[in-house]
Amino acid sequence: MTPPDSPAPLSRRERPAKPALSRRAIVDAARTLLAEEGLERVTMRRIAAALDTGAASLYVYVRNAEELHAAVLDELLADVALPGGQGSWRERLVELLMSYTEVLYAHPSLARMAVTTRPSGPHSLHLFETLLGLLREGGVPVRDAAWAADLLVQHATVNAAEAGTRGDTPESEFEDAALVSAVRAAAADGEHPNLAAAGDAVFSGTGVGRLRWSFELLLNGVLATPVPED
Repeated sequence: MTPPDSPAPLSRRERPAKPALSRRAIVDAARTLLAEEGLERVTMRRIAAALDTGAASLYVYVRNAEELHAAVLDELLADVALPGGQGSWRERLVELLMSYTEVLYAHPSLARMAVTTRPSGPHSLHLFETLLGLLREGGVPVRDAAWAADLLVQHATVNAAEAGTRGDTPESEFEDAALVSAVRAAAADGEHPNLAAAGDAVFSGTGVGRLRWSFELLLNGVLATPVPED
């Protein structure tokens, strides 16, 4: 007999049912972990715990952690600002690449992972579709545009990954200061005339300004350098 002061036992039928497990639920849980604890904590075991299931159950929906990370990256690409109709094709293309880079800046660990990951979700495909369309609008041949889109995204990704890595490294400020001192000392020793001529131009320009310039530089190369024949 149940003592009068004890709560009545809860029937299993009266307990709230767990949400159905799905790829959508897994990716959403991974995004939450990413925002709260960083990519290193986005593991199958942690996600399974968050979803109150076993890790083995997740593999029905995603093959491995790498595929899950790629899916999370694709989700974040929804935040990339797609260009409107204002401005030239070059201006719109550079703005698109800048927005993509800024999304990765906001998630340094994911930016590093993006260097070796090939997301193939809808947002990634839409990004490449838009890049190809802008390049074609500028008169770039189809094959050249395909190579160029890959190169431009790769450049943006590596830039964001490098910035994120240095931002996460406590010694980076000291390393930067040491580099500046070494270059200035070399420029003054009479044995490095090119460094002396360049001076502090080596370190000039904001990160955003130099990044935008690098995209323009690459576009000039795309327009002037046809891809080689097979």
